Amino acid sequence: MKTSELRNKFVFFIVFAGVVTLLLILLPFVEVPIKDYLADFFGSTDRRMGDTGAMLFDQIFRVLKIVLWMSLIVSIIRFINQLVFSTAFSSNSYEISSLLRNVFSIILYIVSFFVVFNSQYPTVDLAALFTTSTILGVIIGLALQDTLGNLFSGLAIQADQPFQIGDVVKIPTKGEGVVENISWRGVTIRTFQNKLVVISNSVLGKESIEVAPRDNLNARIVFFNTLYANSPAKTIQIVREVVRQIENVSQKIRPLVRVRNLGDNGIDFEIKYWLDDYSKYNDTDALIRQRIWYAFQREQIEFAYPTRTLHIETKPQDNVFIETSNEIYERLNNVPIFAPLSDEETRKLADASHLRVFAPGESIVRQGQKGDSMFVVHRGAVDVQIKEEGVTKTLRVLREGDFFGEMGLLTGEPRTATVMTEGETEVLEINIECLKPILEENPELVESLSLIIEERRLSLDKPEDKSMKTEFKDKASVFNSIKRFFGLKG
Repeated sequence: MKTSELRNKFVFFIVFAGVVTLLLILLPFVEVPIKDYLADFFGSTDRRMGDTGAMLFDQIFRVLKIVLWMSLIVSIIRFINQLVFSTAFSSNSYEISSLLRNVFSIILYIVSFFVVFNSQYPTVDLAALFTTSTILGVIIGLALQDTLGNLFSGLAIQADQPFQIGDVVKIPTKGEGVVENISWRGVTIRTFQNKLVVISNSVLGKESIEVAPRDNLNARIVFFNTLYANSPAKTIQIVREVVRQIENVSQKIRPLVRVRNLGDNGIDFEIKYWLDDYSKYNDTDALIRQRIWYAFQREQIEFAYPTRTLHIETKPQDNVFIETSNEIYERLNNVPIFAPLSDEETRKLADASHLRVFAPGESIVRQGQKGDSMFVVHRGAVDVQIKEEGVTKTLRVLREGDFFGEMGLLTGEPRTATVMTEGETEVLEINIECLKPILEENPELVESLSLIIEERRLSLDKPEDKSMKTEFKDKASVFNSIKRFFGLKG
């Protein structure tokens, strides 16, 4: 609670308590003169009427005292309640339920009423009145059966604290969602369809509840499968790397990818990963499945067919991202770095290159990663980013026909920046196996490529691109690095 709000409540409490206390002090001074006046006034005509009037006003004053005392006690209890539960426990990591406050207040109200009532009517035994009224007790018990059941079940839940506000709970017969409120009557859960479900405490006490605590690393398992023709070791490595880059996947525990079963039609895998925010697990599961599909398209890994599908012959799944060799040739022919290549050499490079498809927001290369290939943007766009002092900065946007990573291909230099896709993006990957046969047949290309690389390095020599510059100082160093990396003689 804010200090100003607490101060206002304190001032109101002092004023109210002061007024009620003043009335209680002044009341005896007013009571005696009024009783004497009524006795004298009515006694002069009819003594019995005077006694009756005095008794009537005596009862009125008794009731008025009970009301004033209870008003004072209620204000004191409410102020203490607010002070203790809203101030003393404000730093607690779990929100204190209103159930404890209600029980605390009800007990004090009942005790205070008994004390104040007995002070005004000492001859009336309230305890005996309630205990001897059997019929009244039966009626109240039947009427409050469900209410009392919810109250005591709520007390048990509050004592055990199996879940807190913000936790994700799953109840087999009621559904799944995030706990929003815990009261003496029941628990309010907001489902993942954004609906509110209110479950009474008495019903909740009989259910088995699965709880994913809010401040805990909770795990999820996602399943997928591949054909037997695909290497399990390669599949595990690719999927693990994909999952680690997904938002909301905790970086504190490494995701596990393992073979779950050798099925009738393929290898069944499972991914076990931990979430930062478990309430978003539906979106995270969906994103993992999407990224796995894109990774499999890039690496030519095939999903297993459904169990009941009969195969007459085995053939690879059609790739939805097939490009003709002419399209790839035309794309590479317009890349400046490959200008020294002849038409035949460019055709060989196009045939050996690989078309890769990446999901929106996926990293193609990461800063500091070892490089042995370059990429040409075929469709879509990518952002070139660097991280300086923990802050990610976008240097430029590359679009169709632009290329990046050439130093990794030609010299094996580590990546100087991270490249992220803006949307679904297709790139042509050219690795060392694609270019090495061409350089071995035509070693003179090394000098031309080193010259182009040096010119490109100078074009990047700008203040905003300092982190993108290479370590090479002249054309000779680039020339020697290319020959050394490709193992060329001479």
